[in-house]
Amino acid sequence: MAGQPRRRARLYHLLLLLPLFALWVPFYNRVDPALAGIPFFYWFQMAWIGVTVLVLLIVYLLEHRSGDKL
Repeated sequence: MAGQPRRRARLYHLLLLLPLFALWVPFYNRVDPALAGIPFFYWFQMAWIGVTVLVLLIVYLLEHRSGDKL
């Protein structure tokens, strides 16, 4: 759009690619090691929910601190 400043990507934006690792099914398509009786297939996916939340929080806070406005 005309008149809007162009936003510059920063190195910490690459952190947003980290959760895409969880989409690579051959990496977690197994049963062992089980965690409290829960197969790896399930707890690995649930763990990525927390990792993704943390990554998004970190990037958000870094964006907020940099002072860039949308």
